[in-house]
Amino acid sequence: MKTPRRAVHGVLLLDKPLGWTSNDALQKCKGLLHALKGGHTGTLDPLATGLLPLCFGAATKFSQVSLDADKGYRATLKLGERSSTLDGEGSIAPGSPPAFDRATLEAACAALTGPIDQLPPMHSALKKDGRALYDYARAGIEVERTPRRITVHRLDIVEWQAEHLVIDVRCSKGTYIRTLAADLGDALGCGAWLQALRRTHTGPLDLAQAITLEALEAMPDDQRAQRLLPPDVLLADWPAISLPDDEAGRFLTGLRRRVTEADAPSVRVYGPDPRAFLGSAHIQAGELIADRLLSPLEVQAQFFQPPSSLCSLPPKGAQASFGAALQES
Repeated sequence: MKTPRRAVHGVLLLDKPLGWTSNDALQKCKGLLHALKGGHTGTLDPLATGLLPLCFGAATKFSQVSLDADKGYRATLKLGERSSTLDGEGSIAPGSPPAFDRATLEAACAALTGPIDQLPPMHSALKKDGRALYDYARAGIEVERTPRRITVHRLDIVEWQAEHLVIDVRCSKGTYIRTLAADLGDALGCGAWLQALRRTHTGPLDLAQAITLEALEAMPDDQRAQRLLPPDVLLADWPAISLPDDEAGRFLTGLRRRVTEADAPSVRVYGPDPRAFLGSAHIQAGELIADRLLSPLEVQAQFFQPPSSLCSLPPKGAQASFGAALQES
């Protein structure tokens, strides 16, 4: 008998396997968790492996935070060759034999660190006139592209042996590691293409916390949900605000609250219990202003209470406490 879908709230850190699209991985995990609602936090190409945060239920409200977050990658480059797609899917042409020393390599990496303008590759999902660039590329058409400003925070050499180079990259969203590899090869005068890519970080999230698809499949059905992290892990590097019982209840209705904390563009907000994540907000002119709120049922789910314990919000503006907001039915 097929298990019915249910409301599942949380973040699954998946170590995406090679060859899978991000959506394929999402649909597989959504089925394994019997989740009603889910989404991923940005595409990881089929040729890449590594950290893919998947959001379910209430966590989908904050998926944009992960989309906008800085990323970390371990990239393997093949030196002395060039690829038409900048990776292993294209036609490979010889470049020049690598003929540089360590100091030259370090200087080339340093030159690609910091704010730089990067030209998006033709083989990418970026759209022009409603069509993905890879559609033009497959038709043999090269279109004009506008360089985009990105930031490479760190570019560290992990291993270098002849034509084999491994680097660790920490960068802003929208960075194409394939382009970075090709640009590094050009700077070294030998050419390079991206041989392998593994995402290691998304914002505060680390690949070390992730589970493989095989391990998730091997788990008993009732244990898979235990791999879910609470929705606020996506905001773990934001400042936290805790509200007392009565203030938390009013905040859940969307009312602005006076706070003593300094103005901040993004904060995560909790009730009197540290497990009670209420949502995201910003502080302006001494006021805490809600951005994305959880429903009382979603807040209650963090306490692992039975789904039959239904609750509803008091009318907007009502002087209800946080406890009352969660207990009323």
